[in-house]
Parts: sequence; C-alpha cells; structure tokens
Amino acid sequence: MAATLHAPQEPRARISAKQGWALATLVLPVLLISIDMTVLGFAVPFLSEDLAPTSSQLLWIVDVYGFVLAGLLVTMGTLGDRVGRRKLLVIGSAAFAVASVLAAYAPSAEALIAARALLGLAGATLMPTTLALMRNLFHDDRQRKFAIAIWASGFSAGAALGPILGGWLLEHFWWGSVFLMAAPVSIAVVLAAPFLLPESKDPNPGRIDVPSVALSFLAMFPFVYGVKTIAEHGVTVATVAAIAAGAVAGMWFVRRQKRLEHPLIDVGLFRLRRFSASLATNFTIVFAMISALFLLTQYLQLVLGFSPMQAGLLLLPGMVVSVVSGLFAVRMSERTGMVRTIIAGLVLVIAGFAAMTFIGIDSGAAVVASAFALIGAGSGLAQTVTNDAILAAAPADRAGAASAISETAYELGGAMGVALLGSLATGIYRTEMADAPVEAETLGEAAHVAATLPAETGDALMEAARTAFTDGLRTVALVAAALVLIATVAVGRALRTRSSER
Repeated sequence: MAATLHAPQEPRARISAKQGWALATLVLPVLLISIDMTVLGFAVPFLSEDLAPTSSQLLWIVDVYGFVLAGLLVTMGTLGDRVGRRKLLVIGSAAFAVASVLAAYAPSAEALIAARALLGLAGATLMPTTLALMRNLFHDDRQRKFAIAIWASGFSAGAALGPILGGWLLEHFWWGSVFLMAAPVSIAVVLAAPFLLPESKDPNPGRIDVPSVALSFLAMFPFVYGVKTIAEHGVTVATVAAIAAGAVAGMWFVRRQKRLEHPLIDVGLFRLRRFSASLATNFTIVFAMISALFLLTQYLQLVLGFSPMQAGLLLLPGMVVSVVSGLFAVRMSERTGMVRTIIAGLVLVIAGFAAMTFIGIDSGAAVVASAFALIGAGSGLAQTVTNDAILAAAPADRAGAASAISETAYELGGAMGVALLGSLATGIYRTEMADAPVEAETLGEAAHVAATLPAETGDALMEAARTAFTDGLRTVALVAAALVLIATVAVGRALRTRSSER
C-alpha cells in the first residue's frame, strides 16, 4: 500500500548474501543457453571441414536444438511443478554438461546431431525452472523485479558474449571448444543448487497426462520446423503441411486441457489480461529483435567487412544498455506504473528500428550500434516488467507452467521473426539480384562466388549483392517498426485499467 504523507515509508527488504549467490546460480543456465544459441554459427565452417556433413545434416546440426527445446518447454515446465523445480534444474544442468562434452568430441555429423538434440532436451528443463524458482526465492515484489532484471540480463549478456567468446575460441582452439566451455559452468550449477536454492513444487499436482505431453510436442515441433524451414528454403507443400499439423495438434491440445482436472497448462491463464498482454509484448519484441540480430550480423560482416569478433563488439553496447535499462525498469515501474514502463520500452524499440532505415552500403557501423542500443534499451525496459507480470499473474503452484509458456513465446517469436522477416529480406535480395552479372542466392554465396571471378566482375557482383541485402535490411527495419507500433497501441489499450497498474 502507498505510504501517507505523514507515515514513514516501510523499509525495503534487502537481498541477502545467500539470495545473491542463489540468483547468480539461476543466471548461469540462461547465460549458457543464450551463448549456445549464438556461438554455433561461427563454428559451422570449422566443423564442416572436419566432419564433412551433408547439407541436410548441417541443417539438422543447426536447428535440432531449437526444435527439441521448443517442443519440450511446456512439458518440462509442468514437470518441474510436479517433481520439484530445483531437482529438475540439477538434472537438466547435469544433462547439459554431458551433452556439451558429447558435442565437443562428436566424431561424426550424426553424433553431433544427437548431442545437439540432447542439449535441446536439457535446455528445455533449464529455461522454465530458473524463472519459476524466482517466485519462491524472492517474495518481496521489488526484490523479485530486480532479480528478474538480472536474470533477463543473462540472455543479453550471452548474446553479446557469444560472438566475442566464440571468435576467440575458434582462433585458438578447435571447433568443439565452443561446446566444451558449457560443461564446467553446468557442473557448478549442479553443485551449488542444492545448497543455495529452496525446493518448490505444486503440492497437489495430479498425474501427468501423457496424451497432453504428446500433443504439446506434436504442436510445437512441426510448427517451429515449418516456420524455420520456410526461412531457409521458402514455402513448400511440406512446410505448409507441417505448420497445419502443428496448428491442429495445438487446437486439440487446448481442448483437452479444458476438460482435464489437472491440465498440463491452465489455459485460463490466458484470460488474465496482464498475463496475455505481457506475453504478446514479449513475443513481438523477440520477433523483431531476433530477426534484426540475424540480419545485422551478416550486414556487419559481409557488407561492411568486419570480423565476427568486431561485429560482436559493435553490438555489445546494445546488450549492455539492455542490462542497465532492465535494472532501471524496476524503479521506473514503481514510480510510473507497469503500463507506462512497457509503452516507454516499446517506443524505444520503435526508435531503434526507425534508425536502422538510415544504414548504407559503405557506412553504417555507428548507426547500427546506436540503433541496436535503442532496441536493447527498450527491450530491457519492457521485458523486465512483463516477465515479472507473467510470473506474478500465475498462481504460485503453476509458476513452472507459466514460465514455460513465456519461454515458448520467446522461442516462437524468434523462429517466426527469422522466418517471416528473414524471408522478406531474402525476397527483396533475390528480386534485386535478378539482373546481377552472376547468380548468387544469398549474400554469403555472392562473397564466395566473387572471390573466384575476375576482379572487375567480382566487384560488380559484390556491389549489387551488398546493395540488395542492405535494401532488404532497411525494409525489414521499417516493417518491424510498424509491427511494434501496432503492438504498442494494442498493449496500451489492453492494459488501460486501474488493476493493471497494481
């Protein structure tokens, strides 16, 4: 309750040393997952030379982690509610360490695919349990918001460290080192969690409904597969069928949850305005941000000619600002309210994408760094508040399931952002390259082909390719800004109630 003019304010609870160490333990898994998502792209040329995977195998090496992760998030979040979130975190961390070693020393492409699938399985246990444990660890509202800001910074820090750390490791060690680095960190979580984290679970969980588990996987896996495949190979009958199959399984899943006494997911959570609006905000930000990151890393390296490490350093300010703004969001939401904080964050994201429309083919590093800093600041501001709102809106005994829904929105947002906005950029690139002197379907392929051509022809090809790619990136930035603007208006209207501010 708000203090009166004459009554002294109630002192705020301070985070104890044990809580601080516990929070650090919860940040480590999300840091690892974020690094793992960004570092593999840099290792692909090296592992391709060593393992000689086919094009299909290489696709599975890159994508199987995300497919398994997305398919099992809901199941693992609910499993944590039932068996204990700390217990599942320890098991998942141990599995992540084992899978990291198997991936690092994989003797063949098939072995690496299997190890990456195991990493996805382990990652699905880590993401929802870490966020759900926050609720039992931090009971004070302000403490919890601050802790979630720190926790969310793990994703930003991992995304920033991935290119830098990956570039350094690949310059000094073999490709397996990018996987091996996760093992000691995962073991540290296994050792620290039993001493620092209190166990929490649903006291009356009921039995796990196996058909619901199967339906959740059948909904997520083909849907994410179809969306990601469209991004890489365009629309085909198979991809449309996969998305349709996922949608049908998803509807069947929802209908089953409404009939069960102990559902895998309480679909009634979506009737909570704060929960649904916060979820939609996170989805939209990730949808736009991941697609921008996907294109910007290519722009910095293939258009402007920066190394992977230099590209990572240019994007680092955006990640740092995201962390700082996330911490600032705690104080801002207390003073101005949840809705105004979310809207302010979304406006910054819009400004960042608008700034990206001014990049060029010969200059743009400063614009990219500034634009991504605006996007990072806005996402840190908005998502700190929305993550707390999602966790606070759900009943305590369903924290794992609610966290899993939130993480699923992240995974879907990232996959669909790359697929839809990435496909838009690709379409613009291919249209403009139709009259190029030599055929090249991607910017990377153009760079490879240009190196084999006479200097004049190669320069002409790269000039056309860089121009086409930059035009596509500017268009994507404009579309992303428009989408976030629409989301800003929709979220503002949905949350414009006195109860939403509390």
